[in-house]
Amino acid sequence: MAEKGNKRDENTIFIANKPFMNYVTGVVMQFTTKGAKEIVIKARGKFISRAIDVEEVVRKKFLKDQNIELKEIKVDSEEFTNKEGRKVNVSIIEITLSKK
Repeated sequence: MAEKGNKRDENTIFIANKPFMNYVTGVVMQFTTKGAKEIVIKARGKFISRAIDVEEVVRKKFLKDQNIELKEIKVDSEEFTNKEGRKVNVSIIEITLSKK
């Protein structure tokens, strides 16, 4: 049985290949039905622009009357070894939204 993650993990949305609106819905649900005070949207590499789009749609369309603010943006990179055995760097973004 999987252990339940800490509060930070529960309030983190990882952006990848799912349809765009799945992520928007996930963030909206965290704020509205789960009562989260803060959500972190994380993405790597080519999904960074999608993470930004999710943040903008959530804040400016779906929750525009909910006092959701852009609290923090962190950028970084991490090195890993690809399938060919080469070390490559991939960019990372973490966008933190909070309820005022």
